[in-house]
Amino acid sequence: MKKVRTGGGWPAVAYTFRKAKEAGGLLKLWHAMRSKNACKTCALGMGGQRGGMVNELGHFPEVCKKSLQAMVADMQGAISPEFWNQYTPEKLQRLSPRELENCGRLTQPLLYTPQLQRFQPISWDEVYKRISQKLRELAADETFWYFSGRSSNEAGFLLQMFARLYGTNNVNNCSYYCHQASGVGLTSVTGSGTATILLEDLDHADLVFVIGGNPASNHPRLMRTLMQVRRRGGEVIVINPIVETGLVNFSVPSDPQSLLFGSKIASLYVQPHIGGDLALLTGIAKRIVELGHHDLPFLESACNGWPELSTQLEEASWEEIIEKSGVPKEQIDALAEKYAQSKNAVFSWTMGITHHVHGVQNVQAIGNLALLRGMVGRPGAGLMPIRGHSNVQGIGSVGVTPKLKDAIFDRLQDHFGVSLPTTTGLDTMECMEDAASGKLKFGFCLGGNLYGSNPDAKFAERALKNLDMLVYLNTTLNTGHAFALARETIILPVLARDEEPQPTTQESMFNLIRLSDGGPQRLEGPRSEVEVIAKIADYTLGDDSPVDWKSMHDTGRIREAIAAIVPGFEKIATIADTKEEFQIDGRTIHEPRFPTPDGRAQLHCHTLPKLASTEDRKLRLMTIRSEGQFNTVVYEEIDLYRGVPRRDVVLIHPDDIKRLGLDLSSTVTVSGPAGTLSGITLHPFKEIRPGNTAMYFPEANVLVSRQLDPVSKTPAFKSVLVTIEAD
Repeated sequence: MKKVRTGGGWPAVAYTFRKAKEAGGLLKLWHAMRSKNACKTCALGMGGQRGGMVNELGHFPEVCKKSLQAMVADMQGAISPEFWNQYTPEKLQRLSPRELENCGRLTQPLLYTPQLQRFQPISWDEVYKRISQKLRELAADETFWYFSGRSSNEAGFLLQMFARLYGTNNVNNCSYYCHQASGVGLTSVTGSGTATILLEDLDHADLVFVIGGNPASNHPRLMRTLMQVRRRGGEVIVINPIVETGLVNFSVPSDPQSLLFGSKIASLYVQPHIGGDLALLTGIAKRIVELGHHDLPFLESACNGWPELSTQLEEASWEEIIEKSGVPKEQIDALAEKYAQSKNAVFSWTMGITHHVHGVQNVQAIGNLALLRGMVGRPGAGLMPIRGHSNVQGIGSVGVTPKLKDAIFDRLQDHFGVSLPTTTGLDTMECMEDAASGKLKFGFCLGGNLYGSNPDAKFAERALKNLDMLVYLNTTLNTGHAFALARETIILPVLARDEEPQPTTQESMFNLIRLSDGGPQRLEGPRSEVEVIAKIADYTLGDDSPVDWKSMHDTGRIREAIAAIVPGFEKIATIADTKEEFQIDGRTIHEPRFPTPDGRAQLHCHTLPKLASTEDRKLRLMTIRSEGQFNTVVYEEIDLYRGVPRRDVVLIHPDDIKRLGLDLSSTVTVSGPAGTLSGITLHPFKEIRPGNTAMYFPEANVLVSRQLDPVSKTPAFKSVLVTIEAD
């Protein structure tokens, strides 16, 4: 398969027409995309009351393949009742993630038990009775509650409140497996775990760092912004072990000039070794200080830890930095020179930074670099973690975390007159470990694919199968429904965001609370997430509950509670009436005063981790997403931008093929710390640094160990030492 020379462009336009045909016509898809609902994919902040295909600044048209793919998936027809007679779990396991997604919409509650040996449709009343009966049989801390970032603030708040009133703090979300290191790292630097800037700040930036990410594939709408930075004469510095086509050149379909002639994105592209980011960031910081381009008055007046960081940078060895980053001194100097010349720099990153055992330290090092030149605490510059799921940030904001913030804990108790549990809740991996050991008996998954999101896929399968009951709320099938089946598994079909009967809200990565109007239900059967959660809570806790769960079918009542309980969300109470979307106060940092106890930012010193050795036939591997997928959902088997026609491949540099004596005509076995994959095809890939390799997530999760960043509890999906042998 031939690799394209630019991202976006005419192939993206042609793809739009193909997806429109699948959806029943261009006009039908147009109306769906233009509805006043927040985008279902990434958290850049599209849609809402400005209407679909409009960004937070009001620019139209803004659309990407990810949002088209998600919308068309939700516009599928229903899975027929006959399907469940034909497809046992064993047959479902033979389907690829893409094939499972394309089976159609879930419309009937389903029950699986080993005795049935298949999924069987059951009634909603039976569902509520089964789940509530099981919950009443168990101790509260024998359960866990997992949340996807695609659900609404209302559903997230309601379910976490139900779990806590039921008696457990085993409440966590998908962020633990993606951007938790960003939240923890940023909080330790600025006092806030989110972006310090607004979208409009990027219009004033003359330098944007894109570190450990591939927004051309995963957040395509950001490419217009990067194009505009370059058009203004600014710089875009990309740091990534792989040279990604879309980050070199991207043809923005909504911009005629860019569509016809393409737009150069990266002005400097640097390829560290996998795991070499912390050393590289330290090297850039060291060079900035050597050049005298650090902002000493700012460091002394607005930051803590400058004397310690100054000493550490002075003592850092260039030999160690170069060895552990894999980047030559000349390139580090060039990076520092470009940063030194900038007046307004924005630092962005994704999971190439967070998916390491030192993920929090990586984020702290980015914070150090920004603070060195006073690039946090003023307009036009700052820190921008690029979030994935469209409401993963909001889910965390409204209380989906094992330990509630003190203010939320106290206000929740006071508002409803309740007593909440004070036991230490479990993070996501702790829940998986306790499920495997038998300590946990029940799991509840609000959207997402917990199985597919886990490292060590075989362990994840065993752990979830060991539960007495596992409840999934989803719109379509995924690999968890095929492989991760408890002794009793229930799948509940829920409505997509643009089908909700009442308005809901979401939070963008720029801290904007967006209103989604919902819309007409496409298929009979699925129910609102809020309705399902309130029903289960009512069946379980009954009349003795201090909360009137029947009233909680009304999303307006839930928003009233959120406004009274969650600091910064006061305006959410009236958002359905006023239609006024708002920024959460206290998160955007445009002044050199930070939301920390003393108002100062914190600098951090680090010991550089050893770069994993590639001796003895070893390679450093990172798991990656393709251009045709979003998180665990695979929409297309091909990876257009990398020129890869299939997913059972390992991307490897030709030099490593030669070094390892491998034969392109034979398949290989890839062995990692958690397991092996056989029958894998070698895909020669010059765009990756020799000594490093890549395979697709989630299929390669079987290789990835359960080793975590000790602070954020985020798995090291991007730093796996593997061997490759001929089959």
